[in-house]
Amino acid sequence: MKRIVAMFAVVVLVASTGTGVLLWWLSRDHGTQLPQISAYSNGQLTRVGPYRFCEVRDLNNCVVPAQWGALTVNSRHPVQLSVPEQIARAPWILQLAYEDSPVTQLIQFRSNTRMTATIPTVDPNHGRLLGFAVQLPTIARDAEGNEGELPHAEWSVRTNWD
Repeated sequence: MKRIVAMFAVVVLVASTGTGVLLWWLSRDHGTQLPQISAYSNGQLTRVGPYRFCEVRDLNNCVVPAQWGALTVNSRHPVQLSVPEQIARAPWILQLAYEDSPVTQLIQFRSNTRMTATIPTVDPNHGRLLGFAVQLPTIARDAEGNEGELPHAEWSVRTNWD
């Protein structure tokens, strides 16, 4: 009889502990999940969250995780970029930086048109790819009242060469 009572007590204890852990896990704040981009080249994959992510209507209200992706590349394999639906449903910009170019190249995509892009690792006029960024632009006004595009979110990936 004592053995049955002891086993029953152990079962109740384990069940209570399990229920408590489950309730704690379900009730805790999981936080807002920020979108990630993916980049793949030559068998290497990197996923990265945003470097900076601001409210569209308030560029002073930002989260700055300061995340950078890194991807090992070579001249034979391009980079395959993939952005999630949260990014692709808005207009987005792909910014490319090459070693022999003082300016970055910008490729703009309209909303709901592309979720992927192929990026050459070597450009015949600009050399090797140093890195790239995905940006979500918004219209902003400066102190003088001039309007222009500024990114309210950015994901960055640098390349490492074999």
